[in-house]
Amino acid sequence: MDRSCVLLTGGSGFIASHILDTLLARQYFVTVTVRSEAKGRQIISTYPENVADRLSYVVVEDIIRDGAFDLAVRCRPFKYVIHTACPYHVNVTDPFNDFINPAVKGTTGILKSVEDYGPLAERVVLLSSFAAIVNPSNHSKVYDESVFAETTREEAMSERLAYRAAKIYAEKAAFDFMSAAERKFDLAIINPPLVFGPASRHLKTLESLNESNRRVRDMILGEYRSVMPPTGSFVFCDVRDVAEAHARALEVPEASGQRFFVVGGHFSNKRIADAIRASRPGMADRLPPENTPDDLPVDVYGWDNAKSRKVLGMEYRDLQTCVEDTVDSLLKIGDVGV
Repeated sequence: MDRSCVLLTGGSGFIASHILDTLLARQYFVTVTVRSEAKGRQIISTYPENVADRLSYVVVEDIIRDGAFDLAVRCRPFKYVIHTACPYHVNVTDPFNDFINPAVKGTTGILKSVEDYGPLAERVVLLSSFAAIVNPSNHSKVYDESVFAETTREEAMSERLAYRAAKIYAEKAAFDFMSAAERKFDLAIINPPLVFGPASRHLKTLESLNESNRRVRDMILGEYRSVMPPTGSFVFCDVRDVAEAHARALEVPEASGQRFFVVGGHFSNKRIADAIRASRPGMADRLPPENTPDDLPVDVYGWDNAKSRKVLGMEYRDLQTCVEDTVDSLLKIGDVGV
């Protein structure tokens, strides 16, 4: 049983909250970075005392500040670091300052802090994204870790594509940092697509739900009863599997220097609705009609998660399980009239 110390940045985020659960279940001592004292206290308050004893937090208000993570890295003898802190905005006004600059400076900032102040650190795991793999204007027949997304400056500065560009540039910055000199630690990268799954344990209202789960929330609230919005991206992963991949990437020696495309399968909004209908038939009148067309293309790009299965030993939850558990968690949080 490894009781080493792990630093987890962006600790109040959706994916990070599940990584935290996974790490604590493995008996790690974990320090999370948060943007305020209130968020740190809220996270700790959700765990029983015997678990909270292995959990602490450090406030990092602005990840783009020089040396933003220095204090966090110095506060414990961390063996591992997981970096998830990255902004996400729905209403983008300034692509560079809303997405790109924080993503890149946050990534290089944590790596530099670990290099300067983490003498015992052995590995950093970076949460990246399918956005750093996919090329929407020229899809690969099958996507895996060997595919790298490309972007132009014009695309990066567009409000619609800024998040994708931020993930591309942040991942490239991480690889560039690691290759620029001999480092005392190594790097592994996790690339999930759209992530669904049970809401964070510290979430109090459905209003503050993470962006991906909002489409499930809106379905059970009847928002899509008349008009089903386009799906967009057609691959998903359960958040618990994404969290498990991060933990295994810390522990498996062969993960060193690798990126992993963690994916559970194809999905569409129609298939989410069908999964809800199958598990909760009483909600049928809130959902789009059963004969609603499925916008999953017949020739949709494929996916290959063989590397994560072989190297990390991953197994993945299917869409039905993921959606059922997501709905159950949302019903426990808010009044949806059921």
